[in-house]
Amino acid sequence: MSRPAAVSSLAPCADMLSRRDAIRIGSLSIAASVLPYQWQGSCAGSERTELNRPRADSVIFLWMGGGVTHIDSFDPKPQAPEEIRGTLGTISTVLPGIQFGEPMYQLAQIADQLCLLRSFSHDSNDHLLSQAYTLSGRKVTMAQLFSEPNVGSVVSSLQGPRNGLPGYIAVPGITRPGPPPYNLFVGGWLGNGHAPFCLGGIPEQPDFTVGEKSPNPSPSSDEDLRPRELQPLDELSQGRLHVRLSLKNQLDLARRRLEQSQKTEAQEKQFAGAAHLLTSPAVRQAFDLASESVRTREDYGQTKIGRRCLMARRLVEAGARFVMVDYGYDPDYGNLWDNHNAPGQNFPHISEMCKRGYHLAGTDRACAALIRDLRERGMLERTLVVFVTEFGRTPKINSAGGRDHWGMCGSLFFAGGGTQAGTVIGASDEQAAWPTTTPWGPADVAATVYDALGISMETRLADQFGRPHPLLDHGQIITGVF
Repeated sequence: MSRPAAVSSLAPCADMLSRRDAIRIGSLSIAASVLPYQWQGSCAGSERTELNRPRADSVIFLWMGGGVTHIDSFDPKPQAPEEIRGTLGTISTVLPGIQFGEPMYQLAQIADQLCLLRSFSHDSNDHLLSQAYTLSGRKVTMAQLFSEPNVGSVVSSLQGPRNGLPGYIAVPGITRPGPPPYNLFVGGWLGNGHAPFCLGGIPEQPDFTVGEKSPNPSPSSDEDLRPRELQPLDELSQGRLHVRLSLKNQLDLARRRLEQSQKTEAQEKQFAGAAHLLTSPAVRQAFDLASESVRTREDYGQTKIGRRCLMARRLVEAGARFVMVDYGYDPDYGNLWDNHNAPGQNFPHISEMCKRGYHLAGTDRACAALIRDLRERGMLERTLVVFVTEFGRTPKINSAGGRDHWGMCGSLFFAGGGTQAGTVIGASDEQAAWPTTTPWGPADVAATVYDALGISMETRLADQFGRPHPLLDHGQIITGVF
């Protein structure tokens, strides 16, 4: 980006803030950490009433991009033929008459803390369309993949930052479906200032389908989730950082007198948010998993999904409003949940794949530990946990031993945040192919999340140009969750 004329005339001063430092600080997409709450229309319901009193203060959005197999996890069909049920066994949960797939042992033991939805359904088998729909609650075309804000972006816009943490954080925010790889973690018409603050930054190689993958990679990981942007340059002390931030503010003041555009204002807010993160010890501490006990870390599992769930708990405990745990396309595991067993995937039969420590078995352990941990700390009642994927997998196992895309039926769960624990909503047919009860789709999941946070369905949001938009264009709160 070329330097504005007003700044060029101050070149001797500008040079004191090195180009590398300016890029380092300005690169954080966290304008939301200092932006004011978005305008809400004066229409009925936009003011908080007893009817939309928040049940939750925070959300942990467990985003399993790629399509988790529902028939091998939360909706097994033990009476179906083997080409449907596979070779996995089923296990009884603590809820009478409710069974989970064999890999979901730990969640089965705390099923009385879950609100399980077995009739998640919509009409698309396309990854991109389905993921954008599920992340935003808005049905999109291929031309709208990046135009609609994520649910977390809307929460960031309406409720703002808290305790110095951005309103929407993605841990780590590296999933890129494709090919070619697409970044669907967007602020859409709310602007980039409400895109998530991604701990993983921008992946060096976003297309995780390329490159050699081990046929049986280790689930163990010591993934470092501390944002690189929070590590000041080695030669830059806190004192020098404050001096340079002060200088940058002076330069911005000169520029503002000549250029009062929305772009300039967004850049200034982005810089202010980055400066706060760099200089706040409390915020930096929230990202440090090393301060957790060995026992806690072992409970979650020394895996990517385990560490990411533990990070989410720490961030919510520190005050974060909306944290997305991103676990899908991966540089080590490839298309983690997209188990077609197509040539080149190096996957075993789906029934064996599910037992791996980075697949369903490890995800079960991490999610169960998260819910137990939140409950033991007294945080579960005010934290809504949502396990979400864009669709299920085909009931019939294909000739390669995999399952293909299946938007017509899937499973997800809610926990905490005022939800009815020990509840099973909806049911599917004898092959887990179609809901036999009311189907609930991505817009309904989004509406339910908003309701938990006390956000009225009548709320209007202003886009970057001040134009009002409805909170959702369709969808309703899922009956029975609360």
